[in-house]
Amino acid sequence: MSNIEKMLNMMVSKDAEKVVLNLGEPPYIVIKGQNKFLSQTVLNESDLVSMKTDCEEFFGDAAKFNFSNKSIKVNRSANSIIFEINKPGSENKNTVAGASRTQTEQQGGNVNIDELLRYMLENGASDLHICSGTKPMLRIDGEMVELEDFPEVTEDEMWPIINYVTPQKNIDEFKNTNDSDYAYQIEGLCRFRANIFRDHRGIGAVFRQIPFEILSPEVLKIPKRIIELCSMPKGLILVTGPTGSGKSTTLAALIDHVNRNYKKHIITIEDPVEFVHKNQQCLINQREVGIHTQSFKRALRAALREDPDVILVGEMRDLETIGIAIEMAETGHLVFGTLHTNTAVGTVDRIIDQFPSNQQNQIRAMLADSLIGVVSQMLCRKNGGGRIAVYETLVVTSAVANLIRESKNFQIPSIMEVGKNQGQKLMTESFIDLIKEEIITVDEALSKAVDRNQLLHALQNKNMLTNINL
Repeated sequence: MSNIEKMLNMMVSKDAEKVVLNLGEPPYIVIKGQNKFLSQTVLNESDLVSMKTDCEEFFGDAAKFNFSNKSIKVNRSANSIIFEINKPGSENKNTVAGASRTQTEQQGGNVNIDELLRYMLENGASDLHICSGTKPMLRIDGEMVELEDFPEVTEDEMWPIINYVTPQKNIDEFKNTNDSDYAYQIEGLCRFRANIFRDHRGIGAVFRQIPFEILSPEVLKIPKRIIELCSMPKGLILVTGPTGSGKSTTLAALIDHVNRNYKKHIITIEDPVEFVHKNQQCLINQREVGIHTQSFKRALRAALREDPDVILVGEMRDLETIGIAIEMAETGHLVFGTLHTNTAVGTVDRIIDQFPSNQQNQIRAMLADSLIGVVSQMLCRKNGGGRIAVYETLVVTSAVANLIRESKNFQIPSIMEVGKNQGQKLMTESFIDLIKEEIITVDEALSKAVDRNQLLHALQNKNMLTNINL
């Protein structure tokens, strides 16, 4: 089916009045006088020529033709193609509908996704959720907040949103698999990591803000020792934590630190590209899985021939990707990666346990030689609003490397407890420091602690348990 047939099918199925293809604009459909963009892509001259060729093959040079029991007029000029349902009085009807558009939008009947995203940023939200059959919701300081004044969004209203913000390849993927990830950008405002999906109510979408401004490691209070590790010529640095814990922000800050302070070649492999880096001291190439490369492991293998000094692996998803990343860290590259683990020691265990038992001794040895640091993090609500990252830091010293090599990971926390001067810090200690500084409450710390009992015991020893809900 040609693109022209797809557009005509959509026009008929949506009971639309027009499909408009203008040079220099994204294609759009007109429904009750309101323009609904079919994609973000601006039509260039070659696109329009291709569309005109499709038209000639489909219905020749006719000014009127029948399609799906509808009479359709077509108006072709040098810079446009306009298809219109041929029914009496359509022009007057369009004028009336168009005149009431502003009022309809103010009532929330027409979902303006860009305005919703702006509203999200103005209210300090990290995420916007739009789902069929529910009102839009924001995540503010970690909690979901419903937009009470906005009506429930219908599935019919979801499709124009999807068509407007989603690249065609992701629309095709969504139709085949019922979910897709990509990035969306409002020029001069912000980038967003987007996911579209289908559930029992219909279509849903989530947008997470990715600011253009990259905060420095010092502003984010990333542990100083981890920042210092960025000067190493080779090794593996892992940033870990649950979904939504700020890993991408931390990694962007570390890459930006390298970019500002060293003269190196950085390659990032992401899905999708989130924070966009400009060349400063470094040359940075950012590759997106699905657009610039087929997979993380393929991009990593290709990177061996691209003369990198620093490599960021957006997600270490499978054994082959993990294995290549460790190998590259061993052989002269500084590699940054992420895992969805809650503690530094748990990260080491997770990597080793993913490999078959007959390979684990070899992986322990490789990891002991290549791993130089792990920072595990989670986000907590601050007193007075906002959120702050809580960090656990493991610096791989010779003693820690020996424990990894000898399969004695359970002893690593003991070394971390007495290794503060080397940059080691357990999550429990970070919680206690933030409670002492009155940045977070005891209740908030206990609600986020991976080992609640360990934190309770530490707070009891320091006489810090007062007025809390146990």
